[in-house]
Amino acid sequence: MRRLGIAELGSAIGERVEVRGWVNAVRDQKRMQFVILRDETGMAQGVLEKGDEPSALNDAVSALTPESTVRVVGEVVEDERVKLGGLEVRLAELEVYSAADPELPVTPESSMDKRIDWRQVDLRRPDRRLIFEVQTTVEAAMREHWREQGFIEIHTPKLMGSASESGAELFRVDYFDRTAYLAQSPQFYKQMAMAGGFDKVFEIGPVFRANPSFTSRHDTEFTSVDVEISWIDSHEDVMAFEERWLRHTFQSVAQRHGPAIEETFGVELVVPELPFPRVTLADARELLRGHGHEGPQDGDDLDPASERALSAIVREHHRHEFVFVTDYPTTVRPFYHMRHPDDPSLTRSFDLLWRGIEITTGAQREHRCAQLRTQALSKGVEIESIDYYLDFFRYGAPPHGGFGFGLTRLLMQMTGQDTVREVTFLYRGPNRLTP
Repeated sequence: MRRLGIAELGSAIGERVEVRGWVNAVRDQKRMQFVILRDETGMAQGVLEKGDEPSALNDAVSALTPESTVRVVGEVVEDERVKLGGLEVRLAELEVYSAADPELPVTPESSMDKRIDWRQVDLRRPDRRLIFEVQTTVEAAMREHWREQGFIEIHTPKLMGSASESGAELFRVDYFDRTAYLAQSPQFYKQMAMAGGFDKVFEIGPVFRANPSFTSRHDTEFTSVDVEISWIDSHEDVMAFEERWLRHTFQSVAQRHGPAIEETFGVELVVPELPFPRVTLADARELLRGHGHEGPQDGDDLDPASERALSAIVREHHRHEFVFVTDYPTTVRPFYHMRHPDDPSLTRSFDLLWRGIEITTGAQREHRCAQLRTQALSKGVEIESIDYYLDFFRYGAPPHGGFGFGLTRLLMQMTGQDTVREVTFLYRGPNRLTP
């Protein structure tokens, strides 16, 4: 007897096998009993005849509840009438590992909040599992490209003595006899790695933002994908790397999951062509106004409506789902972004939009200590709070730049979901700390 996954049953016709999984459904008829079994590879039908006097095995099947975990033993037989693969398992043994309560707490139609309350049940759905299979492939493909390009993986602290981005949206925690802060970004430590001679680094890890927003694209803890690269000439080098890296990732996901994503979610995963379109923020404003969209005022960032409108324009005119928006003003960028030498009011920075949503923010960083200090003062940053950061640049630092990338936003778009809550294993928001 072999223990098999359900997807392997076709190779064992006529054999006695063991299958372990979940009870998806039970049909208890007068003369026949049917148990639909589910494991991570698929679903199969178990069948058992019922005599005038039900057997102990019949009684055990009658007592089954959906979502109970079981072990069954039986013979695999072909039957073209069976919709689940044209075969079934004729039950000979049944062991219940864990019986589920008779009434399930959620269904696919339940509210998002209710489904998160019972996330362990919600995740059993094959379409939810597919999301995390896609996530696994995404991260593997990203790492594959980084390794091919000689990147080093780092793991930066998540407890900090001062803000890693700004004084806003900080989570403060007690840290012995002082206050610490949860990291909003690994930005400062990525730059320390550049000063430490690690030419190219990446990190996939959690970041924390005390953002009171309840939108579909915001959360208070999320997985950030971060990259930093030394010896660049401008932010163009960073964008050129990112688009190649993303293309490789999309190729891997499309090859492994493309048909399943389209069949399950109705989303066609298009592998992007290189290079991605680029437009300065100033030109984006004019482009939006020329298409009847008011857009942001001078000095303002793109709002979500403008991001959607700009993406639609680019898709119509360039047949491309991605667009880099570049050269943001200093007013909407942090102090460590390098300023344009010919126009100090602008930064060598960019956002990457995909299908109307920003998934990346990046820039060339300022690597000269004196200039960095001047820019921090101009932004009202208390120098004492970033002394340790400025120390990174006192003994030589290469020109460098990088980006931060929201993994859940990518997955949300890739699988056609309406909110990052669907693609987060356990969502954290302003009102959510459990389960």
